[in-house]
Amino acid sequence: MAKHPIYGLMAEFDNTHDLVAAAHRVREEGYRQIDAYTPFPVEGLEETVGFRLPLLPVITFIGGLTGCIGGFTLQYWPNVIGYPLDIGGKPYDSWPSFIPITFELTILGAALFCVFGMFFLCGLPQPYHPVFNVPRFKLASHDRFFLCIKSKDPKFSLDETKRFLEGLNAREISIVPV
Repeated sequence: MAKHPIYGLMAEFDNTHDLVAAAHRVREEGYRQIDAYTPFPVEGLEETVGFRLPLLPVITFIGGLTGCIGGFTLQYWPNVIGYPLDIGGKPYDSWPSFIPITFELTILGAALFCVFGMFFLCGLPQPYHPVFNVPRFKLASHDRFFLCIKSKDPKFSLDETKRFLEGLNAREISIVPV
C-alpha cells in the first residue's frame, strides 16, 4: 500500500438525504475507510458508514465485574483468611454484610472503565485531526454534512475517487491534507 501525502477526500452535502444516499453509493462502490461528520445524529448513517458493534458496553461490564470481584475479595480475605475474628459467634464469611461495599465497588469499577474506555475508543484526547485543515469543515457544527474517504483505503485513487464523489450530488469536494 503506497503512502499518500493527503488524509483523504471530503465531500460536502446540504442535507441528510444526500449524505445517506452518497454513503450508500460509496459503500456499494467498495470503499471501506470512510467517515461522516454531521451537526446532529442521522438515523441509519452509522450502519451505512460501517461502524462495528460498540465495545463500550462490554468494557463497562468487565469494569463492573472487576469491581464486584475486587470488592468481595477485599472483604472476604481479611475477614476469613488474613485475620479472622470470632465476634459473637458470627460466621467469618457472612456474605450478606459484604453486599453494600461489593455493590458500591461494582458501580465504581463500571463507571471508571466506561469513562476511560470511552476516551480510549474515541481516540481522545485528540487535539489535532486532519479534517480541521479544510476551511469549510467549520460548517459541520452548523448546517453542513461531510463524507470523507480516507487515502488509506485500498481502492482510493485521487483522480478516480474525486470523479466518483463529483457524481454524488456533492456541493463541494475538498482534498484533506495531512
